[in-house]
Amino acid sequence: MEQFIQQCVNALQWGSFYALIALGYTLVYGVLRLINFAHGDIFMVGAYIAFFVSTFFLLPDGLFGFSRELTLALTLPLTVVLTSLVGVTLERIAYRPLRRKGVHRLYVVITALMCGLILENGNLALLGASRKTLPDLIDKHIYTFGSIAVTNLKLWVIFAAFMVFIILHAIVTRTRIGMAMRAVSWDEFALPLMGVPLDKVIVFTFILGSGIAGLGGLLFAMSYPVLEPYMGAMTGWKAFIAAVVGGIGDIRGAFVGGFLLAMVEIMVAAFLPSTFRDLFAFSILLLILWQRPTGIFGLPTTTKI
Repeated sequence: MEQFIQQCVNALQWGSFYALIALGYTLVYGVLRLINFAHGDIFMVGAYIAFFVSTFFLLPDGLFGFSRELTLALTLPLTVVLTSLVGVTLERIAYRPLRRKGVHRLYVVITALMCGLILENGNLALLGASRKTLPDLIDKHIYTFGSIAVTNLKLWVIFAAFMVFIILHAIVTRTRIGMAMRAVSWDEFALPLMGVPLDKVIVFTFILGSGIAGLGGLLFAMSYPVLEPYMGAMTGWKAFIAAVVGGIGDIRGAFVGGFLLAMVEIMVAAFLPSTFRDLFAFSILLLILWQRPTGIFGLPTTTKI
């Protein structure tokens, strides 16, 4: 039983990363009906931004020689802001021209895939294939409860994921900009006629989604400090699958789907050979979609012809 509880704690940490990335997927899809396949690579960019910002400030190698506490306090907001700028830049350069021309969504999806490849291979070309290690930004402490061990970093990761979900849910359901985001997802063509600035709502959506991905990249780099250019590819794909299983377009579904996928992966790796992890995980998720094609929280939609 103690081993099972330990694996549940591990799954909560791993699921936090999936949930943070899946929230970005579902935000963009919920507003634009666009699957932003570059989102996993924005998560990777966030991890690298955290690396460069922290090494720039940190003692003794950093330019300013700040302490670890002050470095973390500066790295967190700067990573979120700079990663948000990356997401907004992609929207402005790659997605907005296609949207204004009214092209088919298939071309936008292909553009998103291209943007992800540009981020990955651009990183590889500029920084090389050598892996980078994020410096320690906090003192790690281990809390033991019997044979169950939990680190303070693991608790912070889980806490951050739940706080992001609560704040995001409040923004979407209780603010005017959240009402505008839901209105865009309902009818983006009628919205400008009502005086709502469509481009500003979309930019705000990308700021939220990319900022959350940047936070996830920072937390991931702090937990697993080895960074490489393709670190966001498979993690991003799995987070997208988690969002679909939970019900893409619904932030509750993205959040629950991330933890569900992580729970299956961790439990399979803990009690069965690790080579079975992806086989069992995706088989179970396939069964869920077989019973509920729209996902756990997704609702069937109708299209007027």
